Amino acid sequence: MNETQVPGAASPYLIAPDPSAARLTRKVTGIDHTGAETAVSVVEERPLTIFLNGQEIVTAMTIGDYPEYLAIGFLRNQGMLRDGEEITSVDYDEELETVVVRTASLTTYEEKLRKKTRTSGCAVGTVFGDMMEGLEGLTLPAAELRTSWLYALAHRINTTPSLYLEAGAIHGTVLCREDCPLVYMEDVGRHNAVDKIAGWMFRHGESPADKILYTTGRLTSEMVIKTALMGIPVLASRSGFTAWGVEIARQVGLTCIGRMRGKRFVCLAGAERLVRDMDPESVPEEAGKHRRKSAS
Repeated sequence: MNETQVPGAASPYLIAPDPSAARLTRKVTGIDHTGAETAVSVVEERPLTIFLNGQEIVTAMTIGDYPEYLAIGFLRNQGMLRDGEEITSVDYDEELETVVVRTASLTTYEEKLRKKTRTSGCAVGTVFGDMMEGLEGLTLPAAELRTSWLYALAHRINTTPSLYLEAGAIHGTVLCREDCPLVYMEDVGRHNAVDKIAGWMFRHGESPADKILYTTGRLTSEMVIKTALMGIPVLASRSGFTAWGVEIARQVGLTCIGRMRGKRFVCLAGAERLVRDMDPESVPEEAGKHRRKSAS
């Protein structure tokens, strides 16, 4: 799928959701609460098998957009692709539903992971031990975070046309710089959406030090670890936290913002880096039609 250029103000999205894309949703007919027939848009799920050189690594359930970024980001976030690793090709076969990522030399990780199925469920899809190993000695840059950026991002992201607003049952993750959203990815699993962001950053050599990662999903330990391993110093969400996620965020110096709704938010890690440059009372409440509930 081609990257979507979105016209906007000073800084448009580099990639944004395309709710009109034919392959991502389909109409399904059912019966509503009154007994009347109704047709609704539902999100498609399709398998994508990822190979690293000659090794089959995982099968992920995904909506099917940006498969190359998903594959690279998954391998990157699992520690199978390291800084400086040279990718020679990324080949996607839509008919076979496979992506093959090839590197200039064999990695040390192709024997490490036995074949397993990665579903769209929120509690699976990562090799947790390998990710925890990557945190050893990691400290993120002490990046400043202005509350005016948070309020601007929440408004812009929550009013951007998206698959969530079209069909629901999906997670969104947005890479941002200050008050500008840059790359907005969606998928049935929040890990997939984050992996697409990681793949885009790795492919384009994008620096993480000045970035904010916004997600609609819960701030679990795995989400915190993935953000930290990507080198992004700020993680924000409309949803809540887990205790271990907060503990890890404090350990690595990740600023962690949750429960962002309208003028409200809670910071449970990195509060000393918050710059309160905007009066919350000046922030309007969210319009009901733009509210985005966290996908379960």
